[in-house]
Amino acid sequence: MIKIKNKFFGKGENTTSDTETVSDSVLIPKLGGEKNVNFQEPENAVAKKVSTRKVPKWLKIVMLITVIIFVISVIFSAVAGLMIYRVYQSGLETKVQVEKLVSTLSSQDINVIESELANTKTQVEKLKTSYGAITWMGALPYAGNYVNDGLHGLNAAGEGLNAAQIVIETVKPYADIIGLTKGSTDALNAEESAQDRLDFVVNTIPDVVPRASELSAKMEIIQNELSYIDPNRYPEEFRGIVVRANIKKGKELVSLGEKVITSGKPLLEVAPAMLGTNEPRTYLVLFQNDKELRPTGGFLTAYSIATVENGKFKPVSSSDIYNLDSNYKPSVPAPDPIRKYLKGPYILSSNFRIRDINWSPDFQESMELFVNEAKKAGIEDIDGVIAVDTEVLVKILNVIGLIGVPGFGNFSSEIDERCNCPNVVYELESFADVEGAIVWDQNDPTKIIFAPPNYENRKKIIGPLMNSVLSNSLGQSKEKIPSLFEAGFDSLLEKHVLFYMLDENEQRAVDAFGIAGTIDRDFQGDYLHINDANLGGRKSNLYVTQHVEQDIEIARDKTVTKTVTITYANPEKHDGWLNSVLPNWVRIYVPKGSTVVDVSGLDDQQDPYEEFDKTVVSGLFSLRPEGVAKVVVTYTLPFKADGEKYPFLIQKQPGTNSPLYSITINNNIEEFYLKTDKELALEL
Repeated sequence: MIKIKNKFFGKGENTTSDTETVSDSVLIPKLGGEKNVNFQEPENAVAKKVSTRKVPKWLKIVMLITVIIFVISVIFSAVAGLMIYRVYQSGLETKVQVEKLVSTLSSQDINVIESELANTKTQVEKLKTSYGAITWMGALPYAGNYVNDGLHGLNAAGEGLNAAQIVIETVKPYADIIGLTKGSTDALNAEESAQDRLDFVVNTIPDVVPRASELSAKMEIIQNELSYIDPNRYPEEFRGIVVRANIKKGKELVSLGEKVITSGKPLLEVAPAMLGTNEPRTYLVLFQNDKELRPTGGFLTAYSIATVENGKFKPVSSSDIYNLDSNYKPSVPAPDPIRKYLKGPYILSSNFRIRDINWSPDFQESMELFVNEAKKAGIEDIDGVIAVDTEVLVKILNVIGLIGVPGFGNFSSEIDERCNCPNVVYELESFADVEGAIVWDQNDPTKIIFAPPNYENRKKIIGPLMNSVLSNSLGQSKEKIPSLFEAGFDSLLEKHVLFYMLDENEQRAVDAFGIAGTIDRDFQGDYLHINDANLGGRKSNLYVTQHVEQDIEIARDKTVTKTVTITYANPEKHDGWLNSVLPNWVRIYVPKGSTVVDVSGLDDQQDPYEEFDKTVVSGLFSLRPEGVAKVVVTYTLPFKADGEKYPFLIQKQPGTNSPLYSITINNNIEEFYLKTDKELALEL
């Protein structure tokens, strides 16, 4: 028997096997047929190999971190969601409270308003507390901008409510004057007249000045907070609610409020002196006929001397402007348009008549010349000039109704079919229907060679009309006082009343408040002022409308090209009395250094020149009744559009009634009626 080592068994282990003995033959192992009972095959060899592999440590760490992040995210989302929900709920409660506060304004009960204001302040503080829990989200990308905006908005709201509280405390003594009569605890009662209330206001103005300083500081904080909020981050609308435009409007209102308060403080400081609390003041009151438009608001048709003492106005004398001219020796050269188109007396002498001396669009400059020349005609010892136009009368009569003027009849603001205009305008124009000037005998200054019809009535009506308007206004019941206050305030803002004061501090104060009729010389940005002068077109401005369109094109290099289109229309028929062909001299003031590219629509065009630190395009065109005239000016600005905003100031001409303005920039159109000077920050 031979032992054979079989390498096929196991893993090389020695295994002995029996073999058969065959003579003279080789012994071989048994293959096949019979199973080798000693052979054992590994079970599940592949699985055994896999199970022996180890999971990498780094993978375990990643998996653990992923699980942790997931759990934290779930918790974070739940907590953040809960915080946001609480803010949302608090926001809804605040919204309800604000709506409640707004609704109390209609109650005209100052005590109720004050109470709800306190409740609103409390609710806003609660909202700020809940909002504080999510302010950390301000660090997040994208969403953080909105979170930060919310915080700035809440800060502004809180300061706004504090400012409102100051206003309530300030106006409480004047509650009945501004219409918050219920709940008022001041010393005034229903028996007292408007004059009593005016006296009260005059005597308490010094107490208001410190509060104006507080308000100004609050408004500055509010404006600073809102400056961080970019309206362009927000959609035009969300679920039918206007968003972006309302944010812009809110910022504009705050800016306007801050400007009014800041500019009003100097006026409050000088108001007692201007109202004659220390000593009586004397004013020259000029009546500008805005239906015969001139640069400062209208043709100077009449004047009056008035005194004011402790707020009480009293007309002393009044007369026709032609009577003043009769005592004046012309000595100041008149400009070419006056001499060329008014003709008449300018054929004989090329010097200014005093009635035409308000040629400068800057009221202060015109009045400096007027006062200096009026001294030569006998007007002396005045403290200032107050100019008013017919729109002031219309606004006041809208409140007090029909008034009677002894010896002259009744006047109202009702539309008179004879002119399709307010009755008071028709009556004044009837009395002022002068065909030509009064001609005095050169040899006998007291003798009149020619006088138009009604010239005596014309010079006498102003004083009695002023007395009637003042007495009727000051005698009104307390219910009408808020409306009278509004009529007066609107007349100031809309430039139907202008002031020129001889005292420098007082002049600076009225200028700062925007009632001095000055041309702005300091604004940094785009600028526009359109100034029209009726040179012999009767009273056509009674019917003329104006639409100003501005197309602002900004090139790739930020060069700005503007096209200003001014459309004048007169829809009424020619009557040979009020309405006639209008020779209109227009002056268009744009930024100094502008390059005029093209001008059309002017029959007599002057070369561009500079005035008031502006470039001026000027010339004459004619507008016929039932006609339309269009003036188009294209020019490039002397500076390029820079930054995200386009600063723009538009100054309104005194005596005009809210012309329509349309501005197109970057395919965006903005439209508004120009009631007063308007400062814009257009989006680029």
